Amino acid sequence: MQKIKVIQGEIFNDFRGKITSLNSFDFEGVERFYFIHHPDKDIIRGWHGHQFEKKWFYCVKGSFTIAIVEPDNWDTPSENLVPEIFNLSEGDSKIIAVPEGRANCIKAMEDGSVLMVYSSKKLPEAYEDSWRYESTLWVDWSEYK
Repeated sequence: MQKIKVIQGEIFNDFRGKITSLNSFDFEGVERFYFIHHPDKDIIRGWHGHQFEKKWFYCVKGSFTIAIVEPDNWDTPSENLVPEIFNLSEGDSKIIAVPEGRANCIKAMEDGSVLMVYSSKKLPEAYEDSWRYESTLWVDWSEYK
């Protein structure tokens, strides 16, 4: 199984302003993208997983904590799985590349944060491969404030 990958980008500042880039990001396999707007940092979005869909996460505004886990059984996953935790912020240009076979849970760390998500599947395919679990499973979100 593929590993989760962090694709580091660049931020350039000068008197004209700021350029944020991800020059090493390859769009191969991306079929669509969308934005998730989190008005409230107390909202936890997830768990949501896909057996056959890849995802790429990029913070456009604010900051996020993203937990990613590999379910051992999609119908009844173990409660003892340990997710990988990643932090994204608008001040650090990077993409978290999540291979298929993972579930994610997202928490904004600032009100008004915006996350851009790229997906390897068109919407009808994504709906057919959609798994949801309680947000309290695998992570104690009270530790992330």
